Amino acid sequence: MKKLIILSTLVITFISCSVKEKPEFLRVENIKVLESTSKTITLTADALFMNPNDIGGALKTDGIKVIVNGNEMASVSTESFEVPAKIEFSIPLRADVPTDSLFSDKSLSGLLGSLFSKKIKVQYKGEIKYKVFGFSHTYAVDETKDVKIKF
Repeated sequence: MKKLIILSTLVITFISCSVKEKPEFLRVENIKVLESTSKTITLTADALFMNPNDIGGALKTDGIKVIVNGNEMASVSTESFEVPAKIEFSIPLRADVPTDSLFSDKSLSGLLGSLFSKKIKVQYKGEIKYKVFGFSHTYAVDETKDVKIKF
């Protein structure tokens, strides 16, 4: 009898906590240079979401490319990120761009322009995947911003 009560409680709880809709991807914001050294430039950004559901889930950011001055320089990969329920939240996007890749032949003209303007054009492009209870959805990310740099 006790097992039946526990099982009934679990079923009612599971039914009342449902996935009504997928979390809404709002935007990528706060794209900036966190740190620049002679070896790397660390770029950060925040992917902002709103989850209207009673339950969370998981987001994965593998495969987001970081494009600097029109050339792919790095990618963002993180562990699975736990999604909170019924709240607006952000996940960090961080990438380390090796400075020697900025000095390659194909990006030299963009680099010279960046040296004079002290800005680089940074683009985050790829997909973020959401999963919960066998339900999944993919969000397309494509955000570009001119970012000030210090050499």
